[in-house]
Amino acid sequence: MLRVSEPSPGPSPGPSQGRSPGHSPGHSRDPIREAHRQWLRHGWGEAADGMVMVTSLVRAMQLLMERIDAVLRPLELTFARYEVLRLLSFASAGAMPMTRLGSLLQVHPTSVTSAVDRLERQGFVERQRQDEDRRVVLAAITDAGRAVVEKATDGLNSEVFERPGLTAGQLEDLTRLLGVLRADAGDTVD
Repeated sequence: MLRVSEPSPGPSPGPSQGRSPGHSPGHSRDPIREAHRQWLRHGWGEAADGMVMVTSLVRAMQLLMERIDAVLRPLELTFARYEVLRLLSFASAGAMPMTRLGSLLQVHPTSVTSAVDRLERQGFVERQRQDEDRRVVLAAITDAGRAVVEKATDGLNSEVFERPGLTAGQLEDLTRLLGVLRADAGDTVD
């Protein structure tokens, strides 16, 4: 993200965009507002508001992921692996085909395979073959997986989901707007 002291326009590369941890709000301008000012100054007015929206979403995602990681890291989970465990725990048999997991998570099959590989090494998931069709590989949650996903969910609910930083009305408005954005990008949004 563009900082006030940087002479060049546009976002800087890397994950350390925005303010550093412990930054005091009174010490500099909002880097996203400064980037907007630079966009306008350089004649990119038609893109300036979109750049601010996208950059703000990316920064908000970084801030939320920091909170999520603080809950999941002590449990040796990532959010992707947590999502796999949570989906498997919701399944009536505690198992589902790997292809179905990828579809529900909206990720590439290799991402699901990687997450399941790691969860299997941790003892939270095991692979099984379907009796009717031995070609179908199921991911099945173990007792250890059920225990860790419940602990993770308790932490995420209390530390992140119950206190996301917005009022109930703001949450509803933002969720609706994000649904519009997702639908425009091709997601199925009900």
